[in-house]
Amino acid sequence: MPARQGEMEKIALVIGVIGADVHAIGNKILEDAFSQAGFKVVNIGVLSSQKEFIQAAIKSKAQAIIVSSLYGHAEMDCSGMRQRCIEAGLDNILLYIGGNIVVGKQRWEEVEARFKELGFDRVYPPGTSPSKAIKDLREDLKMESKGYKNGGWR
Repeated sequence: MPARQGEMEKIALVIGVIGADVHAIGNKILEDAFSQAGFKVVNIGVLSSQKEFIQAAIKSKAQAIIVSSLYGHAEMDCSGMRQRCIEAGLDNILLYIGGNIVVGKQRWEEVEARFKELGFDRVYPPGTSPSKAIKDLREDLKMESKGYKNGGWR
């Protein structure tokens, strides 16, 4: 359904839990938070492959993919994801990742740097509030300059 005059369509984003990870509760919390913040959320659920994230992003015309992982193997699961996005025509899509994305205690600065080298735009440590990712999305998508302010489109 096209947007009415004076309204803009919601910005779509794809969320899910990558790899052999079945942690669903955080994924549901993210879905609710992003939906309440005014985004159109396409939740592909748990046990999701890179291909499923990318196909959902293409189908929904998403502007961001938000990957969750709690079982510590996200580095392996996400290797090559930015390149696959580019190959699929999603050159400018935002890639965010968060959760317990590595096994064991590692210096966060090093973990963040490795995921940025993998092509992720934002990398969040365990326990990050969804409000931080929402704030970053609004900033990265330049939503305020496009007419989005205080929870709605002007």
